[in-house]
Amino acid sequence: MTDLRGDPEWSRATESRVTLERLLSVVGPGVLELDTAPAGLAVPVGGVGVLDPLDPEIRPGVLLLAVGVDAGSAQALDVVRRAGAAGATGVVFGPDRPDRAAGALRSVAEEAGAAVLFRTAWCLWDQLVGVLRAGLASAGVPPVPAPPGPALGDLDGLADAVAALVGGSVTIEDTESRVLAHSSTEEHVDEMRRLTILGRRVPPWRVAAMREAGLFRALWTTDDVLHRRAQGDDPERLVCAVRAGGEVLGSVWVAAVAGRPLAPNAAEALRAASRAAAAHLLHHRTRGADSRQVEDAARALLEGRGSAELLAERMALPAQEPCAVLAVGLGNAPGPAPSEDPSRMYGLLSLHCSALGHRMVVVPAGGRALVLVGALARDPRAAREQVTTLGTSLAAQLSATTGRRVGVGLGEVVPALAAAAGSRRDAELALRALARAEDARTVARVEDVADTIGILQVVEALRDLRLPPGTSVERLAASDAEQGGRLVETLAAYLDHFGDVSAAARSLSLHPNSLRYRLGRIAKVSGLDLDSADARLLAQLQLRLRDQDVSPGPEPPARP
Repeated sequence: MTDLRGDPEWSRATESRVTLERLLSVVGPGVLELDTAPAGLAVPVGGVGVLDPLDPEIRPGVLLLAVGVDAGSAQALDVVRRAGAAGATGVVFGPDRPDRAAGALRSVAEEAGAAVLFRTAWCLWDQLVGVLRAGLASAGVPPVPAPPGPALGDLDGLADAVAALVGGSVTIEDTESRVLAHSSTEEHVDEMRRLTILGRRVPPWRVAAMREAGLFRALWTTDDVLHRRAQGDDPERLVCAVRAGGEVLGSVWVAAVAGRPLAPNAAEALRAASRAAAAHLLHHRTRGADSRQVEDAARALLEGRGSAELLAERMALPAQEPCAVLAVGLGNAPGPAPSEDPSRMYGLLSLHCSALGHRMVVVPAGGRALVLVGALARDPRAAREQVTTLGTSLAAQLSATTGRRVGVGLGEVVPALAAAAGSRRDAELALRALARAEDARTVARVEDVADTIGILQVVEALRDLRLPPGTSVERLAASDAEQGGRLVETLAAYLDHFGDVSAAARSLSLHPNSLRYRLGRIAKVSGLDLDSADARLLAQLQLRLRDQDVSPGPEPPARP
């Protein structure tokens, strides 16, 4: 095996014990596609090695690039076995996935405990080596220390964070002087910055002048910040290269604005920001247009307006094989809390699904995520079991990773991609019901929570119904508002516990006698006859309507 860990940058990456999950999140889905990870995603990656027939030794902790090995061959099975026995993290094959031999490859990987990954078609082997070196070098670098930190790949957010640190305007450029992002600082910007932003690249004449002056030669060969003093109307400027693993990824430029000097520590802040920018630039570069096109095609299909054939072509999914949709949300509502970074959850979903050997695409959907899983087993019972296992695993793993309760609604298995919109509706209904359920379950199908879905749909249908004034619940609500009471809450607890005074009192942390007193007040204030089935039913429906008005949550389309 040819070892690629010989330089100092590589040694630092090895010592950082970067995990497979972190490395894949940095390099993005445009470079590597994870097929299976039997040892999980928290395994460390210590380096990259290239399979060498003349040097059979495989070092532990490396990603082994199986150059020239057909993933569907017996040789591939042998390579995975040897890699697992040597303690390698995983094996990377070329872009041609095996069809008939895929099951055998995964079985061997499970036995060996080694991950199996595939290189994407557009990233050649020599490019992959450079990207992985850069990814390992940058994966352990802390983000720019600006609250809140930009999400990985959010270059505009990164530019704004750097601008806040240095007290000037910022552009982030690639090695061809094309503008990838710029800060939102627009007051009194100089003419050169205005031309650069409008044209999305530095004007050619300016690039030629900087090249002739030797600026780029100096920039690409140093880790230091280059400084140029203000000259007439041209403000003070700083620039620093962004590199990782010996590869230059781009540069960050800073210019003073409105005649104000840059922050005293601007050079130091820019140097630190440039190191942190490596992961962002690498992620941005490798997550190309292809993955965004896949996401757009999947979203259109799940909304019932897209082409199954188009998604199948872009995703390399079989259009005529069974698939299903899972809806994933965090917390007590089917979506992340405001402080939660949704992009992190989407990335974790993709990684965990791939680690379990599934072909899928994750689609952000209003704060929650839809997971379209394709190429399921042709046997309906087996396919259904696959979806159940995946949903249960996702709920457990994401709950452990995020520290919050994760709910997963399971859509029904449908025979082909063209029917995926129906599975999506089922999954979202199940997730919505889970958010309202009072038990501890986190995974469900429509049939598991049918009663909850039914009442939600009944309440939704009654939302615009005009009830006569002065109903019992309306009178209780008016009394609570006037006197600061809790009679509405008490009535809801009593009805929800089927008139069991002891259970209702426990749910409210009251003594049963205190609850009985409140029930007497309820009857006196509202005139509600708790012995009347009609009165109880109407009160419960009104309470449900009030509860929806207070916390409506996402509204998926009604089931046809």
